Parts: sequence; structure tokens; C-alpha cells
Amino acid sequence: MFGRGRQERDGAIRRILVVEDDALVAFDNEYGLGDAGYTVVDTIDNAAEAKALIAKGGIDLVLSDVNLRGAGSGVDVARAAHEAGIPLLFVSGQCPVEAQSLAAGCLAKPYSQRDMLAAIAALDAKRAGRKPGRLPRGLTLYED
Repeated sequence: MFGRGRQERDGAIRRILVVEDDALVAFDNEYGLGDAGYTVVDTIDNAAEAKALIAKGGIDLVLSDVNLRGAGSGVDVARAAHEAGIPLLFVSGQCPVEAQSLAAGCLAKPYSQRDMLAAIAALDAKRAGRKPGRLPRGLTLYED
């Protein structure tokens, strides 16, 4: 699908937690991230487990849908990530305006693997103090 094989990452974002309740989207994200050289810490479908992993640390970025299984939502995950100092990028069809102060941005669904990887690269550049290149379709980066 990607043809380039596994790459080494040179940015600050290397270890990613995927929080997604749609199994197919979660699988695609995990595969695409791994193929691009990122380490997927875990793929989870609910806020409680995501918050527990965030509390343990060792995560450079959280990719989270807003609507999740069980109690809690991506906004709860964003709050936990924000408190832990870990950037979170919403990947959702419903980017929550009320959570902009908690997240680094939002990539609107549907999105391609290329757009997801470009969104992570743009976020990595912004966090490193560099101007991000052209933003992929559907990506909104929030102010710090």
C-alpha cells in the first residue's frame, strides 16, 4: 500500500497512542503509522483505558476520535493528555470546538493515510518552532 517500506522517524513525535472505536479505521491507522516508522504504543477504543495509558507516559502524540465506546469521549482523553503535557490530535468527523484549548488540532474524517501522516508532520514542525508546510485537506491546527 505504501511501497516505501518502514522508515526511521527524525521528528520529536515517534510514539503514538491511537484511540479509535471503529476497528477498520484503527487497523488502518496502526498499519499506516507503523509503515511510516512510528511506534504505535497501543490502539484502544475507550476513554478509560486511554487515560490510564496517558498517565503512564512514554507517549509523544495521541490520535483520538471524539466518539468512543463506553463512558467518556475523546474530549475526556484530550483533557488527560493536556494535563500530562502530551499533544492530542482529534481525528474525527466532529471536531469539538469546545475542546480546542485541550488539543493541538483536528483532522476531519474521512481522511487518507497520506493526510494523516502529513498532519502529524505539520504538528511536529509546529511544535519544533518551524512553520508547517502545506497543511493537508481537513486539518486544522489550533493555537497554543
